[in-house]
Amino acid sequence: MWARVGLMGSVALGSMFWSQKNKTETSPYELKLIQVLFRHGARTPLKSIPDVLEAQWVPELLEAPAHTEIDYMVTDLQGGPRPPAPVEDSYRSKILTGGTYPGQLTTFGMQQLYDLGVRLRKKYIQEEPFLTPSFNPKEVYIRSTNIVRTIESAKCLVAGLFQQEQAGVVSILTDKAEKEILYPNYHGCKLLKRLIGHRWAESSIVPDIAADLQSIQRALGVDPHQHLDFILIRDDMVAREAHGLPLPTALENWRSIVEQRAVDMVCHIYEPSKRQNLQMCVGPLFHILLTNIEDRIQGTTSKPDRKLFLYSVHDTTLMPCLMALGVFDMKWPPYAADITLELYQHRQTNQHYVKVSYIGQDQKIPGCSDVYCPLQEFKEALGVYALPDERYYALCDSVDDHPKL
Repeated sequence: MWARVGLMGSVALGSMFWSQKNKTETSPYELKLIQVLFRHGARTPLKSIPDVLEAQWVPELLEAPAHTEIDYMVTDLQGGPRPPAPVEDSYRSKILTGGTYPGQLTTFGMQQLYDLGVRLRKKYIQEEPFLTPSFNPKEVYIRSTNIVRTIESAKCLVAGLFQQEQAGVVSILTDKAEKEILYPNYHGCKLLKRLIGHRWAESSIVPDIAADLQSIQRALGVDPHQHLDFILIRDDMVAREAHGLPLPTALENWRSIVEQRAVDMVCHIYEPSKRQNLQMCVGPLFHILLTNIEDRIQGTTSKPDRKLFLYSVHDTTLMPCLMALGVFDMKWPPYAADITLELYQHRQTNQHYVKVSYIGQDQKIPGCSDVYCPLQEFKEALGVYALPDERYYALCDSVDDHPKL
């Protein structure tokens, strides 16, 4: 029986590899550029749910596996010293039960990003030899938010993608907090704060959400005066589950409602039906993605060998991006989730196409006639939200003028 299964398995595997090889050889589309936005891996929670069974977040949960180590440095966008990191400093002003800081990448989270790197290696080095098998700084650009968990996530992904082989130091670029555009920046953009800032607190008093929140606080035995919301509850719940730490029994029964209500809150906060809201969340990032594509096609880049752009970001980056792309599935992006944009050129017509995938699944973008989206259609879909930096910063500062976009 085992021999038969083994034989069938190897035959199936052989035919799968043959079909992939055959598909690559006969594909009319030639890969030209890859851009990946990915969420960091599993981490310690940002806050613990107050007054409930406490999890022990001990330092042993944060040890870096040897296979994730690489030679890297963190700089500003120009290659100078790493900017100050006020967001990280705010995490490190608190300590969780067990002795670690909130928001820190764990060993499990490091492995998740390493595994994502291995998945990208399989696709872009082994199945389709597009990237050089060892890290080459001419080919790969890496940018991260200036927060330790995203920086470490980028490092682990690169370790998996290139199996710790590198021709030069890996540079991870970051920007200063007030200029950060890799997440919706309420602190750096006054207009965004005016549009969305108040909706965070407001989302917990939306009638259906508020009723469920009261019920869950009662079930957990949390003092009704404690500040609690579904995003915070979900954050602690998912962090515990990922690391096999105990959950309060009451939370077990509420798991699906917590997931649903956390997403309901996010939809209330971003209010994706209002274009301006999403534009101020993802505009500069979409502009960068489109510029990278245009530079590659026109040959206007100073780095003609560049093939891969990596952006190490957050769930709060991916959700508005998915909303703006029209493919948000109303589920919170898991740790290490990725949105990947591939630029192709048709071998016969020389026309360019963009293919978007989310966690390995191809997505058909509304406004695109196919999964392989003709470039002009893709530019029009993203162009609704894309904002050049100067325009974005001007809008951010023009709160009093109530600008029209």
